This record gives sequence, structure tokens and C-alpha cells, in this order.
Amino acid sequence: MSESRVLQGVGVAPPDRVNRRVRRYWNQHIHDLAISRHPPGSPGFFDDLDQYHFDKLHHLLRLVPFDGLAGKQVLDVGCGTGVDLVRFARGGARATGVDIADSAIALARQNVAYRGLHAHLLVADGEALPFPTEHFDYVFAHGVAQYTGNGRHLVEEVHRVLKPGGEAALQGYNRISWLNALSKLMKVDLEHEGAPVLHTYSPAEFRALVDVFPSVDLVFERFPVKSRLHGGWKGLAFNACFVGAFNALPRGMVTRYGWHLLALCRKSST
Repeated sequence: MSESRVLQGVGVAPPDRVNRRVRRYWNQHIHDLAISRHPPGSPGFFDDLDQYHFDKLHHLLRLVPFDGLAGKQVLDVGCGTGVDLVRFARGGARATGVDIADSAIALARQNVAYRGLHAHLLVADGEALPFPTEHFDYVFAHGVAQYTGNGRHLVEEVHRVLKPGGEAALQGYNRISWLNALSKLMKVDLEHEGAPVLHTYSPAEFRALVDVFPSVDLVFERFPVKSRLHGGWKGLAFNACFVGAFNALPRGMVTRYGWHLLALCRKSST
């Protein structure tokens, strides 16, 4: 089983009770909010989030077809402030974004408007998507499986709303990773350590989580980049020493220790 922690030991509670706590948390802790000095909702704020997001997750530009889905129905589950969503919309996709947090959807609407784009946005739980079966050509669920009450329900919903032959990208946290080990060694909390639910997976566990898909390519990503969130001597040591030393290692030696497990999935065409 994946390693997980659920607030107050309520892992056996009905998913709706757990996810009510998840909704309350994410309404108050918008992802990456702290990296910008501009007021939330301002153009500078959205530009900062976009720059930071793709600095840290530059592999997404290579692995996710942001510009290859023109005219296709695309769903971003857990869209947050819409950083990835606007990339799909800019590429011509018929983009839809959902998030469990009202505050995130409010900011995503502002982000889409600021870019002069169009997207359908609504508050919804990824474990109970309010869409017809076989509706989307592509589903992107990045940063959701680790924070939702039941990751299997999420995967099954993503699979349900995909058209036959449709593709999905689902991401989770790798328990056997450089960041998880460094967090324990340096006694520094993982980002959103205080979230009501935090799942981490071994690669085998994450592959089993998405086994409803007949075709899965599991990619290890998210290697050290300089942090803007941590200060003090630990932050200095990380940025000045660890990042360079780790990335100087041959990638073949460290690939399996990437913090992110990205499952690139395809639904059966029949």
C-alpha cells in the first residue's frame, strides 16, 4: 500500500467527509501562492506563477501536448490557478478546468481572462466528475492523486470521462525519491505537509493505481531546482550545494529517484 497520512486518522471515513476537509484546506492554501510578491489575481502574480511553475516542471513542456490538442476536449483536474489550463487553451483546445477549491477556480477565471482566452471552469471533486462518460479527448490530473481522499476513485473517474483511445497524464509523489529522503534527513517538511491527505507511492504502487488503463508509460521526473520557498542555512545549502551536485550526477544513476511519478496513459479504443 502507498504511504499516506490522513488528518486525525480518518482514513476509513467516507470519501465525502475526507474531501470536505481537503476542500477547506485548499481554499486556504492555494498552491505556489507564496512565490509571488504581486497581489493575487494581478497580471504580475499570474506571470510569476507561470514562470516558476515551468521552471520547476520544465519537463511538462516536453511530455504534455499543450500545443497538440487544437479543437479537442481537454479536462484539467485540480487546475488550481489555471497555469497549465491556459497553456491548453492557448494551444486551441476546448479547455475545461475543475478544482475542489472555490478560491482556486476564482483565480483561474481571472488568469484565463487576463490571457484573453476561454475555458469552462467549475468547482468539482476529481473523485466525482460532473461530466458524461466518454466526453474528453485528453485529461490532465497533475498534483491531485497525492492529496485526494481516494486516489483510485480519481483514476476511475478520469478513465470514465475519457473517450475510447483518449489519453491522460496523472501525477503522484514518489516515496523512493531524492526529495522524500532529503526532507527526512534535513527535517524539513514537504510542501503542503499539513494537508489533510498526503499520499506517496512506490513506482509499483503508482503503476497499480492506474492499472485500469491498458497502456501506461511511467516517467520519473522533478529533479532538484533552486528553491524560492526555503530560507536560512538549509535553503542556502540546498541552492548553493545540493542542486548542482545532484544534477552533476549521470541521469541514468538517479532517474528512478525523481520526486514525481508521471503516468502517461491511453484508454482502450474499443
